[in-house]
Amino acid sequence: MNQRTLALIAVSIATLIYGLNYTIAKDVMPIFVKPYAFILLRVAGATIVFWILGFFMKSQKIEKEDYKKIILASFFGIALNMLSFFKGLSLTTPISASVVMVISPIMVLIFSSLLLKEKIIKRKILGIFIGLLGAVILIVYGNSSEQDSGNRALGNFLVFVNATSYGLYLVIVKNLISKYNPFVFIKWFYLFGLLFVLPFSIFEFNQISWSTMPNSIYLKIGFVVVFTTCITYLFNLYGLTKLKPTSVGVFIYLQPVIATIYALIVGSDSLNLVKILATIIIFLGVYLVTKQVKVSVK
Repeated sequence: MNQRTLALIAVSIATLIYGLNYTIAKDVMPIFVKPYAFILLRVAGATIVFWILGFFMKSQKIEKEDYKKIILASFFGIALNMLSFFKGLSLTTPISASVVMVISPIMVLIFSSLLLKEKIIKRKILGIFIGLLGAVILIVYGNSSEQDSGNRALGNFLVFVNATSYGLYLVIVKNLISKYNPFVFIKWFYLFGLLFVLPFSIFEFNQISWSTMPNSIYLKIGFVVVFTTCITYLFNLYGLTKLKPTSVGVFIYLQPVIATIYALIVGSDSLNLVKILATIIIFLGVYLVTKQVKVSVK
């Protein structure tokens, strides 16, 4: 099995975990743990895990200039990414959130063009506009009911901010992870991320009632910390060492499929016409953006 195949498998597993995470994390928030407190648990847990693992890895010195890039990656890959996602997910539904996240490959393409100077052809520009249109439809109209629709619209918008932030993170981190050992990079990545989220999370963290929390919720928190945070970030980083950011970003469009199936099985969400229509439009946009043309047609 070659390294590219292993990278594709790693990113696929990460995508599966992310798909399950929408419903699992939603079960925890906001009843037992508020969104920002959940982020602190997730980032602090990952920081501890990666720094402990770092002691068993070969030491590697990070260049001073690269610390600035790691801090920037931490802001977009952890702080803005997680703060907007968990707050957004607490206000919207698992299926809606997972569909909005599909917009991320389009944002990767935009940022790759701006930062990495990758050329965007007309077909991809059309795909960008179609994908963004689908996201807008879902954000504004994708509510199961009129009740608290304003909160759900805000939730969908915050997940859109998360998708944009994650897309930028994938582009920023590409050169860094090809330069450093993933464990060396990720321990600093999470440490800086922890410093970013701590001021926003500490108040909600102090409000957690640990004694009244069911054992099932403890297990779901553990899943998010260990699998959704540690495993997925490591697998995606490995994928980025062998694949382009746009290739890794494309796997995000599998998340709604997984999230929808799981949410419907456990009864945590439902489908409506707007969600289905918005999903089709977004997928069409992503298809136009990511389609590879092998032969030029005049």
